[in-house]
Order: sequence, then C-alpha cells, then structure tokens
Amino acid sequence: MCITITKFNLPSILEEILKALQKIGATPILVGGSVRDHFLNIPIKDYDIEIFGINSLEIIQNCLQKYGCVKLVGKSFGVLTLRVNEYDFDFALPRTEKKVGNTHQDFEVITNANLSFKEAALRRDFTINAIGYDFSTKEFLDPFNGIKDLKNRTIKHINDKTFVEDSLRVYRAVGFASRFDFKIEEKTKELCKQIVFKNELDFLPKERIYEEFKKLFLKSSKPSIAFELMRELGVLKYFSELKLLIDCIQEPEYHPEGDVWIHTMMALDEMARILKEEKIEDEYKKLYLFYATLCHDLGKPFCTKEINGKITSFKHENLGIEPTISFLSKLTNEKKFIEIVCSLVKNHLAPFQLYKTESSLKAVKRLSLKVNIEDLCLVCLADCLGRTIKDKEKCPKATSWLLEKAKELDIHNEPIRPIVQGRDLINLGFKPSNKFKEILEFAFDLQLDFHLEKELIIKKIIEKY
Repeated sequence: MCITITKFNLPSILEEILKALQKIGATPILVGGSVRDHFLNIPIKDYDIEIFGINSLEIIQNCLQKYGCVKLVGKSFGVLTLRVNEYDFDFALPRTEKKVGNTHQDFEVITNANLSFKEAALRRDFTINAIGYDFSTKEFLDPFNGIKDLKNRTIKHINDKTFVEDSLRVYRAVGFASRFDFKIEEKTKELCKQIVFKNELDFLPKERIYEEFKKLFLKSSKPSIAFELMRELGVLKYFSELKLLIDCIQEPEYHPEGDVWIHTMMALDEMARILKEEKIEDEYKKLYLFYATLCHDLGKPFCTKEINGKITSFKHENLGIEPTISFLSKLTNEKKFIEIVCSLVKNHLAPFQLYKTESSLKAVKRLSLKVNIEDLCLVCLADCLGRTIKDKEKCPKATSWLLEKAKELDIHNEPIRPIVQGRDLINLGFKPSNKFKEILEFAFDLQLDFHLEKELIIKKIIEKY
C-alpha cells in the first residue's frame, strides 16, 4: 500500500547519501522509528534505511565510506552504521528472521535484497514501526495500516506467529504506550500475556531490559503508564520488589491517594515533570533520579504496621536498601549507579527532617558526605508532590530551604572537603603513623561541627596532640 502524504524533510547529508546509493543501483527505503516519529512530529536524529536491490554489503560500504567511518554491526544481520555530524544512520539489507532457540541471539537470519517491502516488514514488531518511505518515489509504504494506528493512537502487532518469537516486545509495547500515550490493542495485550505466562522473559539478558527501561524513562512524560501495563500483563512477577508495593497501606493523613504502588506511580510522573521543568539534560543523572524515585519506598512492605490507629513505616528508608539492590541487580551490574540510587533512597526523608527541626549547618554538612544534596532535593520533591495532599505548597519549601543552606557552603553538588590534610600534619612535624587517621578525623569534626577556619583547627590540633 503506497500513500503520498506530507513531504518527509530529510537532513541534506542524508539526501546526498541516498542519491549516491541510487547511483549504484540501490533502492533506499527509510523504515522504523524515523518514519513513525515524522508522523508524530518528534525531532529525529536516528535514521534506519533498508537497501533493496543490492545484495553486497561490501559495495554499499564502499559507497558510504566517503561520508565517514562505516562500521559493520554483525555480518549475519547485514547492518552498517555511519555517524555524520549529530545524525546516526543505520543501513541494512532486507531480511527475514526465524526463531531457532530461546535466547535473543537464537534467530536464523537470511538477508535478501530482492524481498518486497511488505515481506521485509513482516519481521517488525508493531504496525506503527512498519511504515516505510521510498526515497526514489517519495511515497510512504504502509502495508499494515500503521498510519491509521498512529492516528488512532494504538499499539498493534503485525503477525501473531512472528510477534511472540521475540519476548523483548512485551517491554517495547509498554514503552511505546508510555512514550506516546497510546493504547495497546487487546489482541496484542493477550499475546504479551502469553509471552509472560510461558516465562519467555526468563531468557532476556538484563542489558536489553535496562535499555527498554532507559527509553521509557527518558522519553515518557508519564512513566507510570508503562509500569501500570507491566502490572496488568503480569511482568511484575519478575520484579517482586515492586509487586510488594501493591496493597501496602499508608497513613491517609499523609497519603490519601492510596497504597504505596499508587504513590510511587504518582511520584514517577512528578519526577518526569520536574526534570523537564528543570531542563536537566544529563541522561545518567535523569536515570538514577528516576530509579531512586521508583525505589524510594521499597522498604515499606517490610515495616508497615498500625499503631494506636495510625499506620507507620518506621525506618523504611533504611530497610529499602536491600530490595533496591535486589531490584537494580536485575537490570544492571554497574556498582556506582546502584550506590548512587541507594544513597538517595536511604536519605530521601532527610530534607523534611532537617527542615522541620531547623537543623544547623553542621547537619547539612554531614548530609553532604552521604548523598548529593541537589539530587536528593529533586527526589524528595517528587516524593512529596506524588500524593493527593492538600498542602502541597510545603513540598518546595523544605527542599528549597535545604538547597539554599547547601549552596551557602558550596556543597549542594559535592561533599564538603576536609581543609586539613595529611600534608598539613607533616608540615607541623608529625610523622606518618596510625595516629594520622585519628588526628584528621578530629580536625574534620571541628570543621563540620564548629565551622572553624583552618588556622584555628591547626591550633586545636597542636593543643591536643
């Protein structure tokens, strides 16, 4: 099915490359996300192009080399990558895939440049990702009515048999629904449930799941949509730490919205709004803030109880560390990332605790040694706003108070640094020994607790030691 619609405005460098491919006898067709995002008016930086009419990767590679460094990604998959300026281009031969085992690598791939576009598109996951743009004829190719599904805001699979062969599509389905605020078609939902029920997700490597989580966090204005769908599809059986939040009761005075799951979902959406409002661009930072928000109350199921008619979750921030590590270990092996998230989870109540007691600068300084205060304030703000309390104006008051105190000391983004160090002790005539640690700790305590200048601390050291 060919549809001539709005002009697909391509980067001039890509047009030049596609014309060069035409000169060697190729028929380049843009496919996948770039075509979909064109209809959704989303800025495009990544372009996938399928090359019909030429079966030789070597000929295509030679044609592309004059534009930059061309890399071959998996010879069996027949994919060449090229980065020019801010754009990433993937060039692939049309192919068919057949599942021959359990893992994501167990596919028999046959490249065939003589396939029709519809035959090549059959291996794709959803109709909205199977729209092509024929650069030669300037026509959109839509063999599975993906444009109609875009207009109807629907995620719909293409083929029953091929869809269930790749279990990652469950995560992709919920991710697209979250990113675009689309609905998943009921038949597609049933196939996703079938994949989950048959334990096909067991064979996915954590890296692939992490990548799908990354996309839904970084590209969704309401990440809660994806997690609510994971709950509906049964995916939470793989994440018991999250599943325990469901029906975990909370004190209505502080959480009138409902259980811990509902609160966590609201907090996630608040974090998405805050990050957009603050114009934070650092992807790594955004990710650990999202995960800290998702995990901040994982300790509540282990300590929630009713005492004198009030529901309490005493020490849930500390009890949340173990399930946070357990959950994150299912997605990543990066220790630093997990440590950052844990520091935010463990201290997420601190901003309000310090604000309510009007704590001294000493407490703020000591907090900076445990966690990045600026990050902590963002997590605390999302936590506070992610509920249906009436007095939400108190939320930014507490975080702003702490942030201002930290900025006064220039420790909002890094821990306070000791002003007396080992070399200072050597200059005083001390010889390096086990005593050094004790003396430096004494000096640091004076700096933290009494805000003394370096000269006064040195004087105190001389008096004592």
